[in-house]
Amino acid sequence: MNRFLSRRTLTAWAFCAASALGMASAVSAAEEPADVFIKRVSSDILDAIKSDKSIHNGDVNKIIVLVDQRVMPNVNFLRMTASAVGPGWRQATPEQQKRLQDEFKILLVRTYSGALGQVSDQTIAVKPLRAAADDKEVLVRTEVRGKGDPIQLDYRVEKTADGAWKVYNMNVMGIWLVENYKTQFAQEINAKGVDGLIASLADRNKTNARASK
Repeated sequence: MNRFLSRRTLTAWAFCAASALGMASAVSAAEEPADVFIKRVSSDILDAIKSDKSIHNGDVNKIIVLVDQRVMPNVNFLRMTASAVGPGWRQATPEQQKRLQDEFKILLVRTYSGALGQVSDQTIAVKPLRAAADDKEVLVRTEVRGKGDPIQLDYRVEKTADGAWKVYNMNVMGIWLVENYKTQFAQEINAKGVDGLIASLADRNKTNARASK
């Protein structure tokens, strides 16, 4: 099968696609079904990547700003991190939980930033939504279409009390992001505890930072 985009590229896109979630949430989040919402915001972020040369070329500093200002407020990153850490999250102190969120965010940004340069002429197609109108958690299934075969890219989204949608997990080519990291993190915690996981994430982030220079 011709995979025109790597899993890393698609995960980067999926994570950054959340950047548009808050742009019109105050106006339309409560009015739009989750599938319509994902279609619109995914198209928005595709256009943003294609039009911004620095993001398209994998400028890490520019992408970090994008994530901090537009992605993080619209992703339930607390839930995402807690789920990835698993049972160890409940053992962590508030300070450890903050460190885990900070290091996990940097890991995602550093890992996937360069992959955004591979985005070119792709479009997003949303599959029919299988959900009731009043569902608060919804699976939105999409396909990335361009050169080659369509690629599966799914989102788990939740509706908050104010009617805004937030992403809390993503499935890229059959692999859920949270579950993928959960396996890795469990091994670290079992071997070295929560502090060991934090130290391991920090070391990986430093390595990735040096590699990007």
